[in-house]
Amino acid sequence: MSTTAVMHGLGEPSRWVRQWAHLVAAGGAVLDVASGAGRHARFFASLGHPVTAIDRDAAALNALADEPLVTPVAADIENAPWPLASGARFAAVVVTNYLHRPLFPQLMRSLAPGGVLVYETFAQGNERVGKPSNPAFLLAPGELLEVVRARLRVVAFQDGFLAQPRPAYVQRICAILEADRSDNSAQVAPPPCYELPG
Repeated sequence: MSTTAVMHGLGEPSRWVRQWAHLVAAGGAVLDVASGAGRHARFFASLGHPVTAIDRDAAALNALADEPLVTPVAADIENAPWPLASGARFAAVVVTNYLHRPLFPQLMRSLAPGGVLVYETFAQGNERVGKPSNPAFLLAPGELLEVVRARLRVVAFQDGFLAQPRPAYVQRICAILEADRSDNSAQVAPPPCYELPG
């Protein structure tokens, strides 16, 4: 396994992911996309969530063999069919440091009602401070917000520069697929309240 995979899998979970984990339904299934060796899969498993971790690097996924709540799935999600059943839905979909734009619709379809999308990756400007620098892997200003808000309720969005843990330009979003409130009782109910971190 490469040193990069070990670092990605065994390092601390993203602060953005930790910040919004409380919005995921207790015990709800989590999908960790491009998981590497599973730093976020391990984090959610430690909170009692069953996790499906998808990555094309089977060797990196082997690092999750000791995690009973984690199901590793080795798959090339860019060049092969989506590896999960078409009806598979999750209480959360988590993506960090990964961008393949054609997957956006599939990621949102993978959310169960009330499901939380937590996404964080690199944005334009990052080419001035490090890798990735290829425009194919850098979000345009506001791009993540535009893609998500047509289908999900955005709870938080950031687009800017981070000095730590290393200099990077990022976009990150937390958004929720709200349950259908088309029946009469739901129409008179107050809107959902999503607790923001202090």
